[in-house]
Amino acid sequence: MGFGAGIRKMQGLVALLLMSAVPAMAGAQTLGQAQSAPIQQGPLPEVRPADSALATPPAQTQSGAVPPAAIPPAIEPPISTLAPKPRKKGPVDALKPGQFVWAKQDVYEGPMKIVIVLDTQRIYVFQNEKLIGFSTISSGKKGKETPTGIFNILQKKLDHKSNLYSNAPMPFMQRLTWDGIAIHGGDLPGYPASHGCIRLPIVFAKALFGVTQMGQEVVVLQDTSTPVKRPAPQPPSDSVVGATDAAADPAPSPPVLAPNSAEASPPEPSV
Repeated sequence: MGFGAGIRKMQGLVALLLMSAVPAMAGAQTLGQAQSAPIQQGPLPEVRPADSALATPPAQTQSGAVPPAAIPPAIEPPISTLAPKPRKKGPVDALKPGQFVWAKQDVYEGPMKIVIVLDTQRIYVFQNEKLIGFSTISSGKKGKETPTGIFNILQKKLDHKSNLYSNAPMPFMQRLTWDGIAIHGGDLPGYPASHGCIRLPIVFAKALFGVTQMGQEVVVLQDTSTPVKRPAPQPPSDSVVGATDAAADPAPSPPVLAPNSAEASPPEPSV
């Protein structure tokens, strides 16, 4: 009896051990199968870069409203503009100091224009819109610069002596102002050297003297890009006088011309 009871007790212990060992063995078998099974390879999932607008949540204000996204301003490429070329200075012809060109005409008729350009030291003579002569000049030096503007020939004299500068000869003089500015023949060193007058080559001064008229308009420019304004016409001196007084005053007499010459009689000219 005792021996049989011991046997039965041992069988119960063995059965209990077997029952506890079965799940562990089953798990070990499943793990071995998983390790021995081949790995199935397939296409990898597509990886996309996260959108910055979606990856970063918009900041909220204290009221809970989402502010509008800031859009950077469009940057336009700079427009490349060519720098303006500097205006060419100096003579625009091949004339050397003292040289000139004069196209002799059989008859000098029609409107005439005389233009003097100081920065290029040139004089141009047009008749009927046609260039008939141009020449080198020598204008006023520093401190005695030739004034620019629109002038008229006030006096003509073949052989004039300066009453301002030690009787300096001024052949074929054509006066532009009563205070000492005139066109005449003289020395041309190749740069401004006069006391304000416009010096010309003697031969050119003689030719110009022979074709101009009293009152001829002369335009003096600093350069060809700087125009001069024509002075406004001045009202006559008796415009403020009443009709009765104006009728009583005699009409002003025209300027008296010297006999056998084209020279007017100015009030004490100086040049």
